[in-house]
Amino acid sequence: MAVIHHTTLKPTKLELLTSWLPSRPWYHGGAGEPELAKAGGFRLDDPQGEVGIEFMVVTDTSGTHPTSYLVPLTYRGAPLDGAEHALVGTMEHGVLGRRWAYDGCHDPVLVAQLLALIEGRVQAQDQNTSDTPDREVTRSYLGGSLTPTDFTTAADDQEGTELPAPRGTALRLHRVLRPAPDDAPLLPPEATGHVAGSWHMPDGTRPRGLFVVLHTGPRA
Repeated sequence: MAVIHHTTLKPTKLELLTSWLPSRPWYHGGAGEPELAKAGGFRLDDPQGEVGIEFMVVTDTSGTHPTSYLVPLTYRGAPLDGAEHALVGTMEHGVLGRRWAYDGCHDPVLVAQLLALIEGRVQAQDQNTSDTPDREVTRSYLGGSLTPTDFTTAADDQEGTELPAPRGTALRLHRVLRPAPDDAPLLPPEATGHVAGSWHMPDGTRPRGLFVVLHTGPRA
């Protein structure tokens, strides 16, 4: 299990994201700087114990209405070869020293563990406490074994990030989070797997919605 170090980060994660988020096509804010607050998320463990994996939810209150974003991040002790385009920034960690933070959709360690979570082979971990499962994060999957090396290319659009795989399979991360309607199914009918969770809003509510959807096979 990964150990959560409660220490200093310079710059902080929110400071890194304040600079990085406006460069994303799925960022819905205006021309001004985001006003970000941590709103939830969870972690996954790297079996090798080398890479930190965090799915962070941040809420931006700079616009007319608060908007929450899912930001999967990986933290490494050295640069990831070939991932310069996915670098969010570097931080000085009070215990671990220099850390390179990446958009996790481009990090094969995060993709492999996310697929393991969807399949039910690993469990989501609490974002802030070591060795503590996060039982509020749910997942499902109907299908055979998934091959992480099939999901090698991540592409952003106005709503999220998609990682296509052969034969019409695709892993889609909902970057702009929206509460699931009370009177509608959580999953679209063509989906075969998912990860869902909740997050905190500035008004004190705690909506729940889809974080990740997996499609296996051609979509209509």
